[in-house]
Amino acid sequence: AYRWWELVLLANEEAGAGTAAGGVNARPSPAVDVLLKAVGDTPIMKTKKWAVERTRTIQGLVDFIKKFLKLMASEQLFIYVNQSFAPSPDQEVGTLYECFGSDGKLVLHYCKTQAWG
Repeated sequence: AYRWWELVLLANEEAGAGTAAGGVNARPSPAVDVLLKAVGDTPIMKTKKWAVERTRTIQGLVDFIKKFLKLMASEQLFIYVNQSFAPSPDQEVGTLYECFGSDGKLVLHYCKTQAWG
């Protein structure tokens, strides 16, 4: 289990692990592959692909990104799914992945000003 401040880099060799015959997961992985993309003038994270605990909330992800980018606590950070809507802060990453993930990952865009939705 990961602690709230830990996001683990996705190891290339783990990308295909955890699948049973037919390509279906034998059981859900404790982590979801998340691709973080900057929007507008928001600083870009050098590491874009992360393995995030399924139970991590969007607010926990926002807190991590703000700390990682060394943003001030007073600065806002918005997260968008599919460049269309902002999930609620208490939404779990695993649920978003199940509903909106594709190609084995969940793509989230982050920005300091409202962009979509």
